[in-house]
Amino acid sequence: MLTLRHKEDLDFIVSHPHHSTLAKPLGLDSLGPVTAEEAHLLERLDAARLPRHIAVIMDGNGRWAQKRHLPRIVGHSTGVESARTTIETCARLNIEALTLYAFSVENWRRPKTEIEFLMKLLRQYIRNEMPLIQRNNIRMRFLGRPDDLPLAVQKDTRDAIGATASNTGMVLSIALNYGGRAEIVDAMNAILAERRRHNGHHDSAPITEKQLARHLYTADLPDPDLLIRTSGEMRVSNFLLWQIAYAEIFVTDVLWPDFNRARLFEALLEFQKRERRYGGIEAAPPSRAAR
Repeated sequence: MLTLRHKEDLDFIVSHPHHSTLAKPLGLDSLGPVTAEEAHLLERLDAARLPRHIAVIMDGNGRWAQKRHLPRIVGHSTGVESARTTIETCARLNIEALTLYAFSVENWRRPKTEIEFLMKLLRQYIRNEMPLIQRNNIRMRFLGRPDDLPLAVQKDTRDAIGATASNTGMVLSIALNYGGRAEIVDAMNAILAERRRHNGHHDSAPITEKQLARHLYTADLPDPDLLIRTSGEMRVSNFLLWQIAYAEIFVTDVLWPDFNRARLFEALLEFQKRERRYGGIEAAPPSRAAR
């Protein structure tokens, strides 16, 4: 089921920030100051029924900039603020995993200057945001094919993984040089290589779903419960094709630089309205109860 929310339908009158007592019964007081709009949304959220894993296609940076007659790179820079807000909010909500689609294998077709800027922006993000990542006990990882990335980016991603390896909170996965089809191909090749090592070239046993899932980039994570896509595009863009088989999909026409905490709460509220049957008839237990 796809849900498209139009920005004009989502905008509320926002008053000055203040602490809300409405969040406390829900166990969400760790969020700190909230606006009146956020408090209104929090009042309706059930903290016990939040998704375990949220995946986000962060789309619309370029269009956001073009609407303001600004260079596309300004949209990418502004989008970092939305990423920061989403990451910290999910960590404070005790979401188990958050995966952000940052750079696809198809994005290499973009102009060289834009690619170079995106790689520079990524390196700056890793360095500048590390205090926030550590403060929120977040463990970082990167999904995709690292060998095609610039050497400096490879080093920074390895350093970030090492620096956060002992953290025990939310797993933040950045999909970088990532493609869903490429991931499945890599998993299949990993299975074949494993069989050659152990059994030579004569193992013709069928490959099972369980085996394939064990060799995906996300092997130790739960599949996403909720996929959020900004900018109103009705497609999944080669993102986590295997893992989102039963994810609830929330599409908003809000462009990524405008995706703030209230918009995230709206996506979570929509998720909690869904009846998740996984191909059956009756609704499955709430996500967290299934742990």
